[in-house]
Amino acid sequence: QLQASGGGLVQAGGSLRLSCAASGRTFSTYGMGWFRQAPGKEREFVAAISWTGGTTYYADSVKGRFTISRDNAKNTVYLQMNSLKPEDTADYYCAMDQAPLRLATTPLRYDLWGQGTQVTVSS
Repeated sequence: QLQASGGGLVQAGGSLRLSCAASGRTFSTYGMGWFRQAPGKEREFVAAISWTGGTTYYADSVKGRFTISRDNAKNTVYLQMNSLKPEDTADYYCAMDQAPLRLATTPLRYDLWGQGTQVTVSS
């Protein structure tokens, strides 16, 4: 089970930090990802982090502004979002890979999803 939190309303240029607490699997052996879905659009990849935290991937649209991290002692993954833009407005979902010890950027590789947390960036 994944529980996401931290969304909200922020002005352009502002920051938010999303958190996602996991339970039910050995968190430290699974890659984690963040995805987002804006109204009328398909779900898209935002960032992913390996089970150790040593490798990260980012979508080009967020590279340099967002940072994914994890704390395996707390079974939690984070997404620090800085310099937010109106086009970042979406529901953000954390997800856990369906297989251990790998890192994926396609949502098809993830089978455990959080409930989504809404991020709204005003101009």
